[in-house]
This record gives sequence, structure tokens and C-alpha cells, in this order.
Amino acid sequence: MGKIMLIAAYALAVLLNLFVIVIGARFLLVPQAAAAGYGVPAKKDGDAAYLTVKGSRDLTYGILGLALLAFAGVRAEAWYMLVVALVPLGDTLIVLRNGGTRAAAFGIHFATAVVVLIGAALLFAV
Repeated sequence: MGKIMLIAAYALAVLLNLFVIVIGARFLLVPQAAAAGYGVPAKKDGDAAYLTVKGSRDLTYGILGLALLAFAGVRAEAWYMLVVALVPLGDTLIVLRNGGTRAAAFGIHFATAVVVLIGAALLFAV
């Protein structure tokens, strides 16, 4: 059981970090489509800088998570994931406060926060 949990914890951590890297790259490469997928479509002529910030932030968070897992270990990654779960929780509120749907807020962002917290719990448990 311990080895399976260890593999699951590492796999979920790596997948979540890679997922965040993909999201960041998407915001840098196709910002309008990425914003629509986020749950709050961007204005065509006014949000380029903010979309770039979002892309850069997510890309950095994903790389940092992988670096922590590789070089600092499971405990550091667990703490990182516990703290970084605040990002999708904040994103939930951003979507709700800016005209996005409840489905996007809770189905994408809140659900992501829950999965990140599960990942943190698994890492703390191994």
C-alpha cells in the first residue's frame, strides 16, 4: 500500500505541475482562447498584458513545482501544493465576480483546488 500511495502522490504532483505549465503556455500562445477557457472571456483590444501575466505566472508555478519535487523532495512539494491551492480558489472568486458561470467557477477552478489539496494530502502521507 505504501509504494502505491507514493507512486500516486508523485504522479499526481507531476501531472498537476505539467497541467499548470500547459495552461501557462496556452495563455502565452493563444491568450483569447485561454481566457475563454478560464471562464472569463478577454476583451479583444484591452487585456493582452494581463493575459501574459497569467501565462507567465502559471508557467512559473508549474516549473517551480517540478523543481521542488525534484530537488527539495516530497515534503517541500506538499507544502507548496497546500499553499498554491489558493490560486484556483482565488480564480473561483474571480470568475464569479466577473460574469463567468458558476459551472466554470466551480467545475474548473474550485475542482482544481480540491484536486491540488488531495495531491498535497497524498504527499504529506508518504
